[in-house]
Amino acid sequence: MSLFIASLNSGSNGNCYYIGNGTEAVLIDAGISCRETEKRMKRAGLQMQTVKAIFISHEHADHISGVSVLSKKYQLPVYITPGTLQNSRLHIEAHCIIPFKAYEQITVGGLQVNAFPKLHDAQDPHSFTVSCNAVTVGIFTDIGNCCQHVTNHFKQCHAAFLEANYDTAMLAAGSYPYHLKKRISGGNGHLSNDEALRLFTTHRPPFMSHLILSHLSKNNNEPQIVQGLFNGQAGNTAIIVASRYEETKVYEINGNGKPVINKKQQQHLQLSMF
Repeated sequence: MSLFIASLNSGSNGNCYYIGNGTEAVLIDAGISCRETEKRMKRAGLQMQTVKAIFISHEHADHISGVSVLSKKYQLPVYITPGTLQNSRLHIEAHCIIPFKAYEQITVGGLQVNAFPKLHDAQDPHSFTVSCNAVTVGIFTDIGNCCQHVTNHFKQCHAAFLEANYDTAMLAAGSYPYHLKKRISGGNGHLSNDEALRLFTTHRPPFMSHLILSHLSKNNNEPQIVQGLFNGQAGNTAIIVASRYEETKVYEINGNGKPVINKKQQQHLQLSMF
C-alpha cells in the first residue's frame, strides 16, 4: 500500500505535514489555523475525515497554533510528550491528550508512527517516521544537528520532509542580531542548506523517491537556491521545495524508488493538485 504525503504549510509562519494511506492519515504538527488547514486539504483533494491523529514535535508556536481548535472540532487525539504539553500552554480536552515516548511505536489504523529525539531548543523535541507496510516517510525539521538519530532514520525513508532552513552566506550577511544568528546556526537551532545536502548525499537510500525541502527561512534563504543546490545531486529522487504560503501537491510514495503517480489511487483520492 502506498503512502500519500503533502506539506500544508512549511516555515516559521506555520508547519503542518500530511501523511496518509488513502484510508487514514495523521498530521505532523498543526501550526496553521483550523480553517486554513481545512481549506488547503480541500484544495489538495484530501478529506479531513481521514485524519485520525495529530503528532506534535515540540512546543514552538509555528508547530502548535492550530492544534486546540482542530482537536476539539474533530475530536482528534493529540500525541504529545508531557514536557512539550507543559511548555506549550495548549488547551486540549483531557481525553484527547495521549502522551508518547521515543521509540515506542504507535499504531493509527494501518499507519505506524515512530518518534525519536532531536536536537532543537525546545523542552522535549522529537522527529517522526510514518510507515505503512513496507513504505516509510520521515519528517525531519527544526533540527540543530544531524545526529545519529536523524541519520539512522533518514536511511530508512522512501520519502522525507527535510529542513533546509538557511543559506549560510545570507544568514551571515543579514540583518538578524548576533544572538539570533547564533541560535539559528548553533547545534540546537536549524539545518543549513549545506548541512541538509550533506545528509542527503551521504545517507540517502537508493529507494528514496521524493525529498520535500522544508522550513525555509523567509529572510535567509531562497527557494531557487535550494532547488538548484539539490537538483545537481538528485539522481532518481524528485526534489520539491515546500512553500510557506500554500500546500504542495500530494505525492504518492509507493516504495519502488521511482517518483511516479498511481492513476487509480489518484482518482480515488481526487488529487486535484496534480
